[in-house]
Amino acid sequence: MDAGEFATWLCGMDRLSAEQRSTAMARLQALHSAAAVTEPELSASQARAESPADARAATDGGPRRSKRSSPPDVLGEIGQAKVESAGCPHCGAGESAPWGRAHGLRRYRCKNCRRTFNAATNTPVARLRKRERWAANAQAMIDGVSLVKVAQRCGVHATTAFRWRHRFLAAPALDKPQRLNGVVEIDETFILESFKGRRSGLSRPARKRGGKAKHPGLFFENIPVLVARDRHGATIDGVLPEDTAACVAAALQGAVTSANQLVCDGGSAIRAFARRRAFPLHVVAAPGKPNKAAPDIHINNVNAYHGRLKEWLRRFHGVATKNLPNYLGWRRALEAWGPKLKPEDWLLGALGQGPCQHLTLL
Repeated sequence: MDAGEFATWLCGMDRLSAEQRSTAMARLQALHSAAAVTEPELSASQARAESPADARAATDGGPRRSKRSSPPDVLGEIGQAKVESAGCPHCGAGESAPWGRAHGLRRYRCKNCRRTFNAATNTPVARLRKRERWAANAQAMIDGVSLVKVAQRCGVHATTAFRWRHRFLAAPALDKPQRLNGVVEIDETFILESFKGRRSGLSRPARKRGGKAKHPGLFFENIPVLVARDRHGATIDGVLPEDTAACVAAALQGAVTSANQLVCDGGSAIRAFARRRAFPLHVVAAPGKPNKAAPDIHINNVNAYHGRLKEWLRRFHGVATKNLPNYLGWRRALEAWGPKLKPEDWLLGALGQGPCQHLTLL
């Protein structure tokens, strides 16, 4: 079992039932007893294999001091796969050669620019310490637990857990499909503006545990979030500074073209965006359900995504608006990876190798 698997195993211990814990303890005690039986034989073989230098050191006053071991490389094959697919982080060349290890990480040397690097070079997690606990943090992000529970699982301070969360979310927040295909459902949802974490300079009294909006929909306290989703599951979202056609175009980042068929429920900004670019647009009556004449023209998929997003965000009791793009990327990555998501996948996403390339251009 490598370091990543061991950290994931430890993370699951707090979810064991009483019966499961007793079974696990009995199994561990049996393994310990078996190891104790064979320990004298191992000691004898080690004594026979002991070098004369070690024997002299023992007689001179004790065993020789061994070199300090490096921390385990929890990236392992994940880092190797990232280097092979992304190439050199300095020049982008694809050919590199192994170049030893440093600080517990494998290093490589680019055959083009001759510079050395590791799997985390020029990524948001570069120079982040305690790599042996990254797998536990990745599993906590998959589970979507609070910062307090993340700190308990990883054995770090809550402020460290907060910093890790957003370092691990920096790359997934930017990992979006390059293109959407076929029918594209576009709709806006609104999330209450939040200054969570700010201690001073508020223009209004502080809310408790998230709060509720005074009015639904387009209102000065609500932040518009645009979501565009095709029928293959590829999703693009973004926080709109204003509910205008220009902001819609900036959020979509050119992923929608005239080859797509856009479907919306009549939002003025989306209609203006489609009209200015002469994109085919189908407007359905709110809430966007299909009718008998056109059963494929609806926005049920994007409305369902809105519901899952808001239900998932509720556990955080309000998300600071400045951090909202990171949380959108978090949810988007969970949806794209699917139910078989593993800590190794999330670590790969934190290194800039996210899941969107698996869903685009189908």
